[in-house]
Amino acid sequence: MALPLLAITGWSGTGKTTLLQQVIPILASKGIRAGLIKHTHHQMDVDTPGKDSYLLRKAGARQVIVASAERWALMCETPEAPSINLPYLLSRMDPSVLEIVLVEGFKGEPVPKIVLWRAGIKGGVSELLDEHVIAVASDQELNLALPVLDLNSPEKVADFIAGWLNKH
Repeated sequence: MALPLLAITGWSGTGKTTLLQQVIPILASKGIRAGLIKHTHHQMDVDTPGKDSYLLRKAGARQVIVASAERWALMCETPEAPSINLPYLLSRMDPSVLEIVLVEGFKGEPVPKIVLWRAGIKGGVSELLDEHVIAVASDQELNLALPVLDLNSPEKVADFIAGWLNKH
């Protein structure tokens, strides 16, 4: 059985990371083990320049695992990939240790999503809505045919996610 996937999407500056930092521990307190896939538009490197793993990856290793007693990380070079493949990334997650995978970003993907919207941030809420949106979390009262959650209440957002997960 595939892991349930739920995206938290919205315009830059709406507080996606901040909300997830608050929601994930609340989910954990409910016994829900969450994984996370974060999309970034920036050039990124999780490795440290000058370290052995960095040097070996730069020397041409296509995949590098760095491991310690506390954690391990897999870095994959994908220069020929035309775009990020969310189903592939999800397939790399270990379903034996997770109940849900939260996704930050990926607003164009056809997956269930909660849209975050704040007044004064670039773009309107309607531009973010598609048939995959299951709720909107906002700091404003919105008249929508979807559940509208209080963006400033991570407990209510976590409760909504837990309820959604329970149905799926």
